[in-house]
Amino acid sequence: MTDKQRRIQALIQSIVTYLQAHRAATRGVDLTLDKLAAMDLKGERLIDLPPQGTRHDEVLKNAIAGIVAPELQEIARCLKAAKEDLAWREDNAQFYPPDADLGEGYAKCNLHTLLIGPDACGHHHPDFSLGIFMLGPRTLYRDHNHDAPELYLNLSEKSGWRFGTRDWQDYPAGSLIWNAAGEPHATRVYDQPFISVFVWLENVNSPCNVIHFDDWAEIEQDLAKQSN
Repeated sequence: MTDKQRRIQALIQSIVTYLQAHRAATRGVDLTLDKLAAMDLKGERLIDLPPQGTRHDEVLKNAIAGIVAPELQEIARCLKAAKEDLAWREDNAQFYPPDADLGEGYAKCNLHTLLIGPDACGHHHPDFSLGIFMLGPRTLYRDHNHDAPELYLNLSEKSGWRFGTRDWQDYPAGSLIWNAAGEPHATRVYDQPFISVFVWLENVNSPCNVIHFDDWAEIEQDLAKQSN
């Protein structure tokens, strides 16, 4: 293995170790670990994909620096070490139809990198994805759903979530969120960038669907006021 591959492998292992320690937290953790256990994640099978930087590098640095929860320090350390080795991408109609009404915040600053999955910079898998996802500060990631069952491991100190209703709830760093296939969900980002581990267990090529809520403009205005 090259040094780059060692850093990527260490990042993957730090995430797997955290999930193993929280196996009973939610059904999605068990399902994810079962999928991972069936894969050959040996270091010699790592892909050698060229790194890809991002115009959102400062936001990404701030997001990683904001991972301060003690139980997440190994993931934070490995992510910081591997940051320049990864292929960072924005959603350019990859996950949504080109005319999807995603709002200005998402279009302005979204970022992801795949550690396992199609076009991953770690291990290839045709129908499973594990990676890092980031959103800029004061962003509403509007309500949506998808056929891919999804697990989030929140790395940021605080983020807001709602699941198919108008009710929001804040979740702390280290929390695990399970979205079964087709379940609507939305994310609200506060003053600090949002960064998380995400997993899609299957149906990774299925599109996301925006689900309209009539309070989007109000929420986005409230988030914008927080920056003043």
